[in-house]
Amino acid sequence: MEQAAILLAAGSGSRMRGFVEDKLFAEIAGKPIFQYSLEAFANAKDVSKIVVVYRDDEQKVGLSSILSNMDEVPYTVLWARGGNERQDSVFNGLEALTLSTDAVCIHDCARPLIRPEFIDELFKAATKDKAAVLAHRVTDTIKQTPSRSRGRRRVPLKDLQRNRLWAMETPQAFRYELIFEAYREVRLSGEVITDDTAAVALKGTRVTIIENPYPNIKVTLPQDIRLIEYFIENPVEIEISEEELSNT
Repeated sequence: MEQAAILLAAGSGSRMRGFVEDKLFAEIAGKPIFQYSLEAFANAKDVSKIVVVYRDDEQKVGLSSILSNMDEVPYTVLWARGGNERQDSVFNGLEALTLSTDAVCIHDCARPLIRPEFIDELFKAATKDKAAVLAHRVTDTIKQTPSRSRGRRRVPLKDLQRNRLWAMETPQAFRYELIFEAYREVRLSGEVITDDTAAVALKGTRVTIIENPYPNIKVTLPQDIRLIEYFIENPVEIEISEEELSNT
């Protein structure tokens, strides 16, 4: 069975407000953020290929340098240029693979805390169920407003049932033919989606949720770097049985 990963590195990082030029090159605990994802997939089981989706040639040089400085890279590395939107970048990454690929994990490299054992569980679930996502339960009370405008005065608030809400993370894993066809249809239809499960949902495919009890923060704002550094330097260990994982 051929398992591959698409590592998304082409994001603009505009919400970093110039704090760093490229957040994937920012160092946390002595390593660039991008390297954490490379190492997680290197330590996962049976990942034979990764596709790095990059923004431009300058960034590709920097990402290549990080790869070359790693002690051991147990997978074949392919490259794909990113598109205008995230969904375009994912499709370009999928096109870099071939039909010999059985399952693929799609991961935003701005999430450096991903753990190899959850990559393994996602591949296992995707092989069995076609689609799987890493996610965590929503703990805050979430309200919905009728407008996206920033200034909100005296607006009606709609309650959402918190016990039914999950915050999507990455990686997200799929049978390759399913996700490739789903993204091809998204491209043809002009649909706008913000994560990969949305693509297969349009085809009516159900998704298996793997609950992640560990922090898996996405570097979006400057303060996220400090928070992630804290979790790396002060790791939390939670005992999770295989039965608990398989029942999520």
